[in-house]
Amino acid sequence: MTAVDMPRVSECTVSGCSYNHEHACGAFAVTVGQDTSCATFIPLDVKGGLSKVVTQVGACQKADCIHNQDLECTAESVRVGAGADAADCLSYEKR
Repeated sequence: MTAVDMPRVSECTVSGCSYNHEHACGAFAVTVGQDTSCATFIPLDVKGGLSKVVTQVGACQKADCIHNQDLECTAESVRVGAGADAADCLSYEKR
């Protein structure tokens, strides 16, 4: 089995997410949902996650994205921010 480097979350502008620390995601990994929403989004006042981490995309459920290959994201990096939902993958591109 070969180790794979997953794309990092380069920016998160969702200020209402518990994992957001000054536009950086503190979750170890995020999951992009079937509707491009960030399935890791947690709207709590309590801050969570790790203080020093390079957040990666753990899984992508958006099958029609050009970056999706076998449910893994192949983008160089992704941006998360407000879209149709409070927290969406802004790097989504329809195949």
